[in-house]
Amino acid sequence: MTYPLLCGALRRSSCLAAAAALVLAPTLASAQKPSAAIPAAAPAMAGAAAPAAAPAAPATSTPAPAAVTPAPVVNSAVMVGDLSNVPAPTVDAKAWVTLDATSGQIVGALNPDEKIEPASLTKLMSAYVVFDALDNKRLTLQQTVNISEKAWRTGGSRMFVKLNSQVSVDDLLQGLIVQSGNDATVALAEAVAGSESAFVALMNQEAARMGLKDTHFANSTGLPDPTHLTTVRDIAILSMHLVRDHPQYVHYYAEKEFTYNKIKQHNRNRLLWADPTVDGLKTGHTKAAGYCLVATALRNGRRVVSVLVGADTDSARSSGSLKLLNWTYQNFDTVKLFDAQHPAVQAKVWEGTVDTVGLGQAQPLWITVPRGQGPQIKPVAQYTQPLIAPLKIGQKVGTVSLSLDGRVLRQAPLTVLADVPQAGFVSRMYDKIRLMFH
Repeated sequence: MTYPLLCGALRRSSCLAAAAALVLAPTLASAQKPSAAIPAAAPAMAGAAAPAAAPAAPATSTPAPAAVTPAPVVNSAVMVGDLSNVPAPTVDAKAWVTLDATSGQIVGALNPDEKIEPASLTKLMSAYVVFDALDNKRLTLQQTVNISEKAWRTGGSRMFVKLNSQVSVDDLLQGLIVQSGNDATVALAEAVAGSESAFVALMNQEAARMGLKDTHFANSTGLPDPTHLTTVRDIAILSMHLVRDHPQYVHYYAEKEFTYNKIKQHNRNRLLWADPTVDGLKTGHTKAAGYCLVATALRNGRRVVSVLVGADTDSARSSGSLKLLNWTYQNFDTVKLFDAQHPAVQAKVWEGTVDTVGLGQAQPLWITVPRGQGPQIKPVAQYTQPLIAPLKIGQKVGTVSLSLDGRVLRQAPLTVLADVPQAGFVSRMYDKIRLMFH
């Protein structure tokens, strides 16, 4: 073929490709529709997060790549404890929950959504808001706070601060956490927000952000109020956020005693003496709420949280909480399935500079299962098809469901793990034609 003829042929080919593109454009636009949405399993949790504990210790599973088939619709989260052959222990409590803080899954529960009075468990949220203020440089640990008459007069458990004295934020935090001092809590609330009522608004704002749909705070201390209510599920989620988001302050919860104004008071969490792996978190008690305890332990890099409320005695809440922690650790594994280097699925890409791209999560995706069942996990991916470039790293395109014994334990977003630029004109036209027959 001579050069003039070749040029003419190329021009005709370009015209044909352009015409094909015009014809195909409406068809392709209608074909590129997202898959049906699937409800995400609560509370995890709003996307993947870095594990609360060192990630190397929990086991790692290597399941087959996710199947690309329609994912089942999930009406409610399946509790992993329901799949275990070992029943949960019987404990003296009105309600309880255990949660794996690495995967974010509820392992077992009794009456998890029953409304309860949180008593001093409220101070977990109070501390969380103070920790946020410290991280955002609105407070410092060395900063001193003036003790107002309102803080000084607050009843219930006390740190015994003096009226109009200057107390450091560090001391007040120990008073709030170790001694459960209501006076210290109100003083910190005023330091952060100007008044306790403004601080409570911040507490409820954080509760909404965390998805604590059954929680409402009326004060910062947990003193009885008919509108001051929560559930053990919500308290467990709050506790998970606290240890994940503010690990640098968790050491306060492991302190066994604190002396202020020449008055020594011991931490009321008896498990700090009974089990060296326990390092928190909070006790609570009122006549209506009974004896309550949020306990957390770190064993071999894995953190578990238990919430128990409505026990008849101090010793019953401690022994019951330890039973729940031991049951969770001994009968369940938490395994890592996917991360940025191990995608859930390699997906076909059209009109891009590469043929495939990994879909998964940038942060490790963990799941809690009955002991030894990690290899039986079945991942099922559901994502937008066809995937047409350009694609951006982090772009959400679908979900992955994780099932065991035919029951979905949790779901997580599928995101693009690498940028995929758009291909050149000729390559795009070629893919448009191929899609007609795909």
